[in-house]
Amino acid sequence: MRLSYIYISRVKIMVKIFIDPGHGGMDSGAVGNGLLEKNVTLLIARRINEILLNEYTGATTRLSRTGDQTVSLSQRTNAANAWGADFFLSVHINSGGGTGYEDFIYPGSGTPTTTYQTNLHQEVMKLIDFVDRGRKQANFHVLRESNMPAVLTENGFIDNSSDAAKLKQTDFIDRIARGHVNG
Repeated sequence: MRLSYIYISRVKIMVKIFIDPGHGGMDSGAVGNGLLEKNVTLLIARRINEILLNEYTGATTRLSRTGDQTVSLSQRTNAANAWGADFFLSVHINSGGGTGYEDFIYPGSGTPTTTYQTNLHQEVMKLIDFVDRGRKQANFHVLRESNMPAVLTENGFIDNSSDAAKLKQTDFIDRIARGHVNG
């Protein structure tokens, strides 16, 4: 009797995560309660990036912007697509008189995008005390034009004084970032 052995070597899997802090440069995004969306999204995105790089092996990251630069929507998705990202995360702060957290995927997306959205949503909601506005779908450029699973998060309402007060706290920004990473 002849036995065959299959040797499986350890393969290091690298996951490429493209992090997109919304707005920047000439585009401040939403404004309210002494905050600019572009600044808050950059704080959250930098913290997400820091946690991923310092606490996880196998994750490589790129940010669409690392400072207060103007980056078009096409530049953002083109950079992620050219890099061959495995996941696209766009971080935003909402406005318009509401309150709470919500996230979006492109309409009709299947797995794994829906799974990523569900996981991200659940983990963020575990760590922050915002109203849960749910998992949604929208025809946003960064969701539609990225060639990989993509989720856009709306982390509170900048024009809501209660949400904005939380967004001004470093420990709250850390919890938002940790929720994104856990998801």
